[in-house]
Amino acid sequence: MDSIEAARGEAIPGGWTTVRRGAPTGSRPKGLAPAVHADGGCGHAHEPPQDPAIGVRARPGEPREPDLPPAGERMAPVIERPAPREPASVDGVALQADGEAPDAATLRQRACTELLRRAAQRTGLLAGDDRASWDRDGVVSEAASAAIETLLERELVVPEPSEEACRRHHAARAAIYTTGERVRARHILFAVTAGADVGALRRQAEACLLDVRARDRRESGAGDEVFARAARNFSNCPSGEQGGDLGWLRREDCAPEFARELFGHQEVGVLSRLVHSRFGLHVVEVLERDAGEPLSYEQVRDAVALSLRQQSYVTALRQYLSLLAGQADVRGVDIDAADSPLVR
Repeated sequence: MDSIEAARGEAIPGGWTTVRRGAPTGSRPKGLAPAVHADGGCGHAHEPPQDPAIGVRARPGEPREPDLPPAGERMAPVIERPAPREPASVDGVALQADGEAPDAATLRQRACTELLRRAAQRTGLLAGDDRASWDRDGVVSEAASAAIETLLERELVVPEPSEEACRRHHAARAAIYTTGERVRARHILFAVTAGADVGALRRQAEACLLDVRARDRRESGAGDEVFARAARNFSNCPSGEQGGDLGWLRREDCAPEFARELFGHQEVGVLSRLVHSRFGLHVVEVLERDAGEPLSYEQVRDAVALSLRQQSYVTALRQYLSLLAGQADVRGVDIDAADSPLVR
């Protein structure tokens, strides 16, 4: 399966923790790196231009009806154009080169890393003459990376999960902690490549999803061929030649973000939503499920505790970055605009 790479990983569950400035204890779970990402950005909505085909604004004190189009004609839509985004910076340090247009996730990663780099300088962990080079190569120095690691180990307090919390977590997510769960599935991949128009690609994928679901219900007995034909026509995965068939999959066979949408659920049939992965957008049909065997709490106690520690670390880092952002002059990027964790 060329486009679904083998990768392991668990979704980080919800939870809480605390941050204490200058705390000597607490450490980041092994293997977690302070890479910061998310989507976001800033801009201001402003009034659309006054177009005679849309209407005119009345003078103060002179109410006036908008100019309407002749009967039978539709009124032109009002289009609000976002204001140009302000160049991104942290305390005057540019996060992008002149003419460069990084996406919101890249800008947010750079902004959060710059906040941590400057905090490491203030605490004496990094030399004051260390200079960021976001506007040249988009990376920090090796010394800065090491200093940020030390800073996070010192500043973030990650409590050890209690036995009660671990048992609650296991009971609430029993479907995750199974062995031998398998899913037989097929998919249609709309691959996101460099320079691709993601909006147009999404519209194409959504149209395909609606068509496959509608035909699957309407053409009883012909659903298999409908999906297979769409896979051969549209899929960017080599499996398209086999009608999109991926065969029987285990969780470890899939990229983590793809596995989260397939495993631990009861759905059978064409999923009602597009599945997002690092490869692009997928229309997915689950053909069969084998639930496997549930694992007892005692069998997965260590995995449960690790999962809770990871979540606590993410929460602590969110809090710490929020604190740093409140003390800095951050422009052109919205630090708090993410729905996903800051760290992965």
